[in-house]
Amino acid sequence: MQTKLAPEYQGTSDGMAAEAILRKCVHCGFCTATCPTYQLLGDELDGPRGRIYLMKQVLEGQPPTRATQLHLDRCLTCRNCESTCPSGVNYAQLVDIGRKLVDAKVARPLGERLTRWALKEGIPSPLFAPAMRLGQAMRPLLPGTLKNKVPQAQPAGHWPTRLHARKVLLLQGCAQPAMAPNINTATARVLDAVGVQTVVADKAGCCGAVKFHLNDQDGGKAEMRANIDAWWPYIAPGSEAGVEAIVMNASGCGVTVKDYGHLLHDDPAYADKAARVSALTRDLSELLPQWVAPLRGRLRREAMTALVFHPPCTLQHGQKLRGGVEQYLAELGFPIRIASNEAHLCCGSAGTYSVLNSVLALQLRDRKLQNLQAQHNETVISANIGCITHLQSGSERPVRHWIEMLDAALPA
Repeated sequence: MQTKLAPEYQGTSDGMAAEAILRKCVHCGFCTATCPTYQLLGDELDGPRGRIYLMKQVLEGQPPTRATQLHLDRCLTCRNCESTCPSGVNYAQLVDIGRKLVDAKVARPLGERLTRWALKEGIPSPLFAPAMRLGQAMRPLLPGTLKNKVPQAQPAGHWPTRLHARKVLLLQGCAQPAMAPNINTATARVLDAVGVQTVVADKAGCCGAVKFHLNDQDGGKAEMRANIDAWWPYIAPGSEAGVEAIVMNASGCGVTVKDYGHLLHDDPAYADKAARVSALTRDLSELLPQWVAPLRGRLRREAMTALVFHPPCTLQHGQKLRGGVEQYLAELGFPIRIASNEAHLCCGSAGTYSVLNSVLALQLRDRKLQNLQAQHNETVISANIGCITHLQSGSERPVRHWIEMLDAALPA
C-alpha cells in the first residue's frame, strides 16, 4: 500500500515504522474474514483493512475524528488478522502507532479519560490486591457488571521449598496474584515436581501491557525497564544464578515480554538487555514437552478431569504457539479437546477491552462459550488470567488455568 507521509511524520520513528508496515498490505481482505469485531458489526471500518485505511489517512495528514478513535478502540488487538494475512502485515505494531497518533489529536470525553486512568494506574498498583480482597468479601452485594470482574476468592496453596540445580524466573504479574493466586503456586509446584526451582524477583511487577495498550506508552516502557532491572542480576551474561529461562504463565504477559526487544530497541541503555530478556522468555506451555517423560505414569488418573481448551489470542496469534497444550496434556493422559468451531476467535477479554467495550466483549464471550459447549463432566481451561476471568463470568462450569489441572493430578 503506497503511502505519502505528511510532513509532521516524515523522518519520525513512528512514521517510518508505520510506512514500512503499510507497504506490506495488498488490500486483499483476508483479514476481514477472521476479525471478531467485523463479524459482529459488519462494518468495514471495524475490520483490520478498514482500520488500516483510517490510520493511513491520519499518517497522510487527514485530521482524525472521534469516529476514527472509536473504530480503533473497538479493535481487540487479538492479532487473528496477522495469522490470516498472506503478506505478513504487522498489524499490532501499526495499531499501537495509530492509536498514539489519534489520541494526540482527539480529546476523549472526561468519563473515558477517568476510566482509562483508573485502569492503567489501578491494575498495576500495590493497592489492586487489597481492593480485590475487599471486592471479593462484598461480592454478593455487587452489581452484576462489577461482579463479573471480581472472581470468587480462592486459596493459593503452598509454594514449594525444595532447591534444584535447574532454575527459572517467574513473573507473577499484577492482576493474577490477586485474582487467581493458585495459578502461580501451581506453576511452582509442577516445576518442582519435574526438578526445576521457581525463582521470583521481588521488584518485578506489571509487564507493562496495561499502560502501553491504554496509550500510556511511556508508563508501560518504564515498567518494562523496571522488570529488566529486577531480572538482570539473574540473567546477565556470566551470572551465577543459573536461571535458564523467564517463564510466563499468563500469555498476555508473555506476548508483551517477548516484545521487549522491539519496544525498547531505540533505548541505548536498555536495547541489548531487552533483547536478552525477550530471547530468554518462554510461555509455560513451551516447557510442557520436557515434562511428559518425568510425569507420565505419575499422575493420579482419578484427578484427570475431562478438559475443553480455549487458546488465548495472545498464545495462538501473538506468540504463534498452537496445539502444544492440547498435544502434551493428551500425552499425559488428560481427555482434552478444543472448540470444533471458531477456536481461533477471541473470547472478548483482551486485557481491559471487556471493561471499555463491555457490550462487544459480552457478545464474544457468549459466542465463545457456546462454541466450547462444555459438558457437565468437563472443565474449561485457558492460559491467560483475563480469558479465565471473562469466561468464568458467563459460565456455570469451572474455568481454570491448564497448569492448575496438571498440578491437581500430581501425587500428594
